[in-house]
Order: sequence, then structure tokens, then C-alpha cells
Amino acid sequence: MKKTIAISTVVLGVAAAAVILSSQTSVFDDLLGQSDHKAQVSENSSNPAAPEKSDSTNTANSTAGKGNDTAAQTDTKEVTAASATMSSSQAAFQNYLHENSPALTVMKNAEGKDIVTNENSNLVLVNKKRELDSTYIPKDLVVAKVTFSFSGTSPKQQLRAIAAEALEKLFAGAKKDGIELAAVSGYRSYVSQKSIFDNYARENGEEEANTFSAHPGQSEHQTGLAMDVSSASVHYDLDESFGESKEGKWLAEHAADYGFIIRYQKGKENLTGYTYEPWHIRYVGVAVAQQIKKDNETLEQFLAKY
Repeated sequence: MKKTIAISTVVLGVAAAAVILSSQTSVFDDLLGQSDHKAQVSENSSNPAAPEKSDSTNTANSTAGKGNDTAAQTDTKEVTAASATMSSSQAAFQNYLHENSPALTVMKNAEGKDIVTNENSNLVLVNKKRELDSTYIPKDLVVAKVTFSFSGTSPKQQLRAIAAEALEKLFAGAKKDGIELAAVSGYRSYVSQKSIFDNYARENGEEEANTFSAHPGQSEHQTGLAMDVSSASVHYDLDESFGESKEGKWLAEHAADYGFIIRYQKGKENLTGYTYEPWHIRYVGVAVAQQIKKDNETLEQFLAKY
């Protein structure tokens, strides 16, 4: 019985070690709690004591017991190793979050603007207070192999490689659920963003434009980690009505499973600086995305904790 319990614990321990690579601390604790519970159930469901055996049978069992004890000791060592792996992975993940803390990833440029220093990180925080350098262009841009709302080719079909792969999986997952999405706008250069903002400012006034459009350097699209997504049901428009469509609801529910967050949430305008955009998704990685969704936070709120 000891051997059975030990082996079960090894399996759970190794599984936990794999999961922790993409999990937050709270998920880690929950997993261990489930592991302990399963081990207790296994112990409590053991068979009642068997009838007394003959001396020869007892001697044989005694010898077999020594072998089981040796196996149990080996299993215990494996459990210890798995636990060490989990602890190491957890520490590495926490260190990764700390290294991307807003306080540690910004510097003043010659003009006095706060420029991000972790521009190549999946957790780079870009907003009205933290800008990308005007010369920044991601080095690993690729065309995302998904359906777009337009024909032909355009730079806005591009994302950084890791985000493009995740987007492809997201679109495939949506299609499997009967949801047809269309990508509208991905990577955008500093120069392109300047042109877009200037046009909005002329049409709506700069104060109004500031609520829904980013100044050059302050756009997440320049990171190569953001994509605007829409659907035929809203005529491929980037409009709040997308959030009420079946496609928008699916995206809000499942984006985190693929490493994306709804970057500009409803009711969080004072934190993000922008109005609600149910179509704008940002890649941050599965573990972070799921935690942000679980805690109903913005990227600003999440990173501020580290």
C-alpha cells in the first residue's frame, strides 16, 4: 500500500511540476491541496486486514516488504526532486514577474519622456505614461496565419512570432466552437501611429482623440503583441457592440486560455487611460492572462504587484 501511495504522489508531483511552469502561486497552492486530498482518499480506501497467513507466507511477505520499502524510498526521492522542481519553477516565474515590474523597466530620455526598457518582453507595459522608443521595431515580426477582414497584404497582418502562433491557436479554437473571427489590425509602426492619431485629432479634436487613440510611442500595436479582432456580425467594425456579439463574448471568455487579455476593459478607463475596447487583445502569456482574468485586473494593476 505504501508503494501505491508513493507512486500516486510521484505522478501528481510530476504533473504539478509541469503545470507550475504556466501557473500562478495561487494555482500552485490549489494543485498541492488537490494532491494531498487524493493521497488521503487513497489511504482511506485501502482493504481491511486479511486473515492471518502461515509462517512461510509471512516470511515471503516479509522479504517482499523489504523490496517495497526500497521502492518506496526511491519514490520518495522522486517526490522530493519533483517538489524541488516546482519550487525552482515557481521562484523563476516570480523572478520573471519582478524583472518586468513597472518601477524597474523605465528610463527618462533626452526629452524627459519615460521610455520602457523591456520592449522585447511579453509583459512590456505601454500606456500614456510609458512609451516605446520611436525607433523600436520588433525583430521577429511574422504574418499571422488567420482570417483578416481585408484582402491583400499589409504590415498590420504582422505580430511577433509568439503572439502570432497564439493567435492562430485562438482562431482555431474559436472555429471549433462555431465562432468565426477576423483579425483587423496588428503591428503598427511609430510613424503609422502618428498619422492615425493626427487624423483622429483633426476630426474629433485632440482631447476626444486621447480617449480612444494612442499618441505615437504609446500604442500597444507597436509592440507587435496586440491585435484588433472583429466579426462579420458587426460588419468587421471596431465598435463596443462587438462585446455583445456571440463572437465578442466568446473572445472575452476564452482569450486568456491562449495567452491574451482584453486590454481595455469596461469600467477600467481610469486605469488604462482608454475607453472600453472589447476587440483589442494583447498577448501576455497564458499564466499571466488567466490570472489577470481571474482577478479582473488590468495589466497595470497586475504588474504593479511585483
